[in-house]
Amino acid sequence: MVFPVETEERVKRRALSVCQDHLRSVMDVSRKISQMVDCFVKGDKKLARELFADVKKSEEEVDVARRAVSLELAEIGAILMSREDFLRFTNLTSEIADFYEGIAFRLLEIMERGWRVSTDIKEGLTKLSSAVFETVSKLRETAMTLNYGASKTLEKAREVEMAEKIVDDLYRELEVKIVNSDMDIPAMLLLRDVAQILEDTADKAEDASDTARILAFTI
Repeated sequence: MVFPVETEERVKRRALSVCQDHLRSVMDVSRKISQMVDCFVKGDKKLARELFADVKKSEEEVDVARRAVSLELAEIGAILMSREDFLRFTNLTSEIADFYEGIAFRLLEIMERGWRVSTDIKEGLTKLSSAVFETVSKLRETAMTLNYGASKTLEKAREVEMAEKIVDDLYRELEVKIVNSDMDIPAMLLLRDVAQILEDTADKAEDASDTARILAFTI
């Protein structure tokens, strides 16, 4: 409950804290996807199955954390003028976790069906996945700097933008390799989806960093 004596400054800190907790949950999913890609490259189906189950569980935890943010913002009420921006930030980062679940599903399907994937495509996927993880990590750093003033946040948000551009280049390179490969068509389609979703994840991180820029001027 928000009491009249509670200042806008205090409720901003409350809102920021729950948003950062939520983003921490998103980062947990992100780490598991990096491990999932590693399993895919090595052909470790047993661990991949375990990681897929973990990803699904973690994605549910992200959803619980998102609802907690929504409840907190509803409780804070109209005293927080920027609550829509906090909510937008959380919704964008929740979509990242949703994307990751789809990536894990597709990679495991390819492994379960034994479809062959060339080494150069696996290497390209590893590079792309690492670049996306770096982008999401930069987003988390951006969110953490909201405690320390707008200039720090803007600086970190620019790093997210730069990391996303690297993802774009790697995505285009990998997409060409996939469509020019001789792998089975179902595997080709699933891998192309994986590459596209990874690129979409980086785009979503950049969108969230743009919202963080707005928040930086209200905290």
